[in-house]
Amino acid sequence: MKRVILPIIAAVCVLGLTACGDSEKGSSSPQSTAAQTEAQQEQTTETAQSGAEDTTASQNEETEPEVTEASDSTGKDTVIVYFSATGTTKGVAERIAAVTDGDLYEIIPAEPYTDADLDWNDDNSRSTKEMNDPDARPAIAGDNVSLDSYSTVYIGYPIWWGDAPRIMSTFVESHSFEGKTVVPFCTSGSSSIGRSGSNLAAKAGSGNWLDGERFSGSVTEDEIQSWIDGLS
Repeated sequence: MKRVILPIIAAVCVLGLTACGDSEKGSSSPQSTAAQTEAQQEQTTETAQSGAEDTTASQNEETEPEVTEASDSTGKDTVIVYFSATGTTKGVAERIAAVTDGDLYEIIPAEPYTDADLDWNDDNSRSTKEMNDPDARPAIAGDNVSLDSYSTVYIGYPIWWGDAPRIMSTFVESHSFEGKTVVPFCTSGSSSIGRSGSNLAAKAGSGNWLDGERFSGSVTEDEIQSWIDGLS
């Protein structure tokens, strides 16, 4: 009887040990898989972040605008100088530049004009006071343009109280137009260019100043080309 029982007990012990081994293998497998998965996810995240940073840096380098100083020579012989308080004169100046393949230079006031400053119905507004004072000379911010390399200079401005804004006097009195053809142009709702061009010519004291022209904000490039073709 003992001989029968002993083999049975031994078999049971072997089966028990095998089951325990299988259980340990089964319980360790999910932990190992989870660790591997987590590591892969971290690596993927780092790679994606690195790629995004590289892409952003590349985009920043590609879209970074090139800054050219206004005093730098571009090799062109025409420049369009303009002052625009509301954007109307700027639009016309850009169309003239497109037609003539000229450079653009914007006259920017050191103290920008606000809507209140431009209220022509207010006797105490900044623009009203300036236009009532023929000696007013508003300062220009960073006037570093050189006209030396240009043979033709277009000068544009809005009409204020029948004349060019006083900041235009600041500009023409600060530059020499000797040996240059100067073409004034203005923008307004209805007022003509009047004597504004000849007034600026007198203040400049140099240059061959042609008769100017008044434009509306909707003037086309074809109309500008026709005007330029008729200049003499």
